[in-house]
Amino acid sequence: MNRPASFDRVARLLHWTMALMILAMLFIGVAMVASVSQRPWLIALHRPLGAAILLLAIWRLIHRLRHRPPPLPADLPRWQAMAALASHWLLYALMLAMPLVGWAMLSAGNYPIVLFGGVQLPPLLAPDPAVYAWLRDAHGWGARLLFATVLLHLSAALYHAWVRRDGVFASMAGTREQAPAEPDGDR
Repeated sequence: MNRPASFDRVARLLHWTMALMILAMLFIGVAMVASVSQRPWLIALHRPLGAAILLLAIWRLIHRLRHRPPPLPADLPRWQAMAALASHWLLYALMLAMPLVGWAMLSAGNYPIVLFGGVQLPPLLAPDPAVYAWLRDAHGWGARLLFATVLLHLSAALYHAWVRRDGVFASMAGTREQAPAEPDGDR
């Protein structure tokens, strides 16, 4: 089956939109922990943004499963192709898990999740302080893992753009003109 030379417009739009949203969420999360005075409005922003990321992550995963990505360069070392595959699926898992863990955490803490326009999400769990504490820690560690994974992803993207210059970055930027040879791995 022929594989595209670059990601389609929907994939690129979802990628770059979610990249900005996730970076914003990471910084909002740090600011929520660091500032007592700014915490209320940051929480009011964090919750609906998390819900939006969850919806976009579901859409993105469905789109990804229905549209094969462009191949990686044939000369890419096997370990790098495997790392690319593993890191992409880890990113998908975290994009889905982080909002769900946050939602479950707030439910266990008996905190309502109010979205824009006063819409409130139903609780996922019954109130339970012990479960809330466990999920709060899990959400924090998940955020650290997400941050580290995003940094690795960004580093790999810049490596492909500036060092290898092999079209991998261009395939998501929408500037790739030619298809590379068939890959050893899949993203």
